[in-house]
Amino acid sequence: MAPLLHLASRTDPSWGDRALAHLDEILLDHAHCEKRAASTAIGLVFRYPVYPQLAVPLARLAREELEHFERVIGHVRRRGREFGRSIASPYAAALMTAVAPNEPARAVETLLACALIEARSCERMQMLAHAFERADARGTAIDHELAALYRDLLASEARHHNDYVELARELDVMARPDVDDRLERLAAHEARVIADAPPLARLHAALP
Repeated sequence: MAPLLHLASRTDPSWGDRALAHLDEILLDHAHCEKRAASTAIGLVFRYPVYPQLAVPLARLAREELEHFERVIGHVRRRGREFGRSIASPYAAALMTAVAPNEPARAVETLLACALIEARSCERMQMLAHAFERADARGTAIDHELAALYRDLLASEARHHNDYVELARELDVMARPDVDDRLERLAAHEARVIADAPPLARLHAALP
């Protein structure tokens, strides 16, 4: 999956199996991730009216992220919990430190950083889906509805990644090879950030 999603590293396959022991914490964090993803997408529409080609695709993406947010909250509540505050992983903030400070590079690299966040989310959700499958094959009791959620979200997470990459390429403010070079550089930075993630039960972190 890593080449397709432009990731420069793969998460250790054991992450998914270990994540099953922290499902409620990861699920709550996942809800917050979907909320932040929606906020980021619509925030970019407000930040960049100079690029009107971003407006409709990002508005559509934000609506889908909000739909995912609602679905994840539904699973949180179904498991007897409630949506509330959660300490975020430092992953996204650390990734954004590598974004160029000046325009127009900042716009392009912000879109590329968002693409990488979606890519890592997709990878981690795929690992959770596979971990559920392995546990089920062993005869371990699993949450089948939650397993189905993570299988179902994979395609949209991968599509969001590709949408952000294509939007960055379509801004027409720099040559395509330059955009691809920036994506490669940011992917290398993202790999270092995720490797240094603290031991938290979060979607974009290591595990305790």
